[in-house]
Amino acid sequence: MQKPRSSKAGRGSVEGGRQHLLAEPRRMKILEWLQEEGSARVRDLSAAFAVSEATIRQDLERLDADGYISREHGGAYLRSIPQQVQSMSLQHGQNMDRKKLIGAAAASLVRNNETIIIDSGTTTTQFAENLKSRQELNIITNALNIALILGAIPTNTVHMPAGQFKAPTLSLSGEKSAEFFVGIYAEKLFLATAGISFEAGLTYPAIGDIYVKRAMVKAASRVYLLADSTKIGKVSFSSLGGVELVHTLITDSGIIRTDREAFERRGVEVLVAD
Repeated sequence: MQKPRSSKAGRGSVEGGRQHLLAEPRRMKILEWLQEEGSARVRDLSAAFAVSEATIRQDLERLDADGYISREHGGAYLRSIPQQVQSMSLQHGQNMDRKKLIGAAAASLVRNNETIIIDSGTTTTQFAENLKSRQELNIITNALNIALILGAIPTNTVHMPAGQFKAPTLSLSGEKSAEFFVGIYAEKLFLATAGISFEAGLTYPAIGDIYVKRAMVKAASRVYLLADSTKIGKVSFSSLGGVELVHTLITDSGIIRTDREAFERRGVEVLVAD
């Protein structure tokens, strides 16, 4: 089953998505929203994308017919949710070779006895897999799968915030999660993103995660962004802030020279995993 084609015509939907999108890019972003949140109400999607509820229902009907979602009264949910939760698997499995390299490179920056924050995501999961040889880490994460990976090591201490469970990302999110980070200090944050651009900054498919990610950034002395090169230039729905929030970008060899130079001009160190 092919995913609907992505289009950069959807770049206008940052920070609330108040600009109108053409039907196909809008459906793509609705699908990204559902892949991130698991479900959504028609009225919320209508407000977010600034179109009528009738238009959103038509979009959901199309996504249902294509086999991605199931409609329910007043909204829709992702069909793959039960299987994902039961298997503790994540939705986005593209570019795994690149993500594994990035995860290994990021893990090389972690020493025993450090306090670190780990965001949820497929690339940060690869990072966690590479930390199994570390000892006495103090780990704060909103990802259930990462907590299980690193909590199985007896010398580690793992802390998790409260919040709303998001099945597609196996994570806890929302304002309650953000409150947990008040008064927390960590040497390093390893952050995920759906897209990163010099115009829109760090962007994500839905709004709910923004609260907790902002709180993570405030709690960390140094922010490492783990993003494969296909995410550079991509813009998702809601913006966390500019690229200047990041101290170090860890990416793969697919990054082009002009992008690398643009990051460095903005004070962002670029580490290429190979």
